[in-house]
Amino acid sequence: MSAPEAATNSATASLPDDTFVSDASLRPQFFEWLCRMGDNALILGHRTSEWCGHGPVLEEDIALANTALDLIGHTQMWLGLAGEVEGEGRDADKLTYLRDAMKFRNLLLVELPKGDMAVTIMREFLFDAYHHLMLSWLAENSKSPRVAEIAAKTLKEVSYHLDRASDLVVRLGDGSAESHRRMQEAMDLLWPYCGEMFAGDEIDAAMSDAGIAPNLDDLQTGWDAAVRDLFDEATLKMPDQGGFAHKGGKQGRHTEHLGFILAEMQFLQRAYPGATW
Repeated sequence: MSAPEAATNSATASLPDDTFVSDASLRPQFFEWLCRMGDNALILGHRTSEWCGHGPVLEEDIALANTALDLIGHTQMWLGLAGEVEGEGRDADKLTYLRDAMKFRNLLLVELPKGDMAVTIMREFLFDAYHHLMLSWLAENSKSPRVAEIAAKTLKEVSYHLDRASDLVVRLGDGSAESHRRMQEAMDLLWPYCGEMFAGDEIDAAMSDAGIAPNLDDLQTGWDAAVRDLFDEATLKMPDQGGFAHKGGKQGRHTEHLGFILAEMQFLQRAYPGATW
């Protein structure tokens, strides 16, 4: 047996047993949900990576690059499991590079242009606050051992992402008049996209009923409280959208921005299928 084969067999043997992975009755919903988790990490990771070499100071440039790398690593795990559940021979790379935009299931929030640093930091905080709550629940409560394992691994890094973003939101929101204005404008821009995180559909209901994922209403309660408390500290005003939210990304209806991301990200594999280093 070759070394790569031995390593693969060893890694497979160490995976916890999970009947949900082979449950044909739940396969379509489980696959869709896993793609949502993976696609959120993938697209936000790609957006964040656009700051590499362009950060306002070296420390932030490095921090953003590290955050992007963390998210791409999370993508590998979520989409890798999605490929196993689907059972059609697609791995994380194929799901990343060979799906069209309408097959992506990420939130609209994460595909919006990176904007200035205020938009980048505000989006990171708004998503991280949701992401941290989601992963915390999954790590502690998910009935899928594979999902709980991935959540526990990624939660450590997302905890750092949330701490860092929270600190910057407060420092910039309660900083100079210029930084406060930019952070308030960033929040006003992004706020209408936040509701999609908690807009449940039949996929979310199936995952909640199976005990794999939480009820999104329960997550929203915690998210609202965390965001409100931090914005009070940052002297930022929460917009009143009257319940309105841009949505559709979870079902494959995206803004034009995702197409531009994929055109750049998928070019090599589309032009030279199967190309390897």
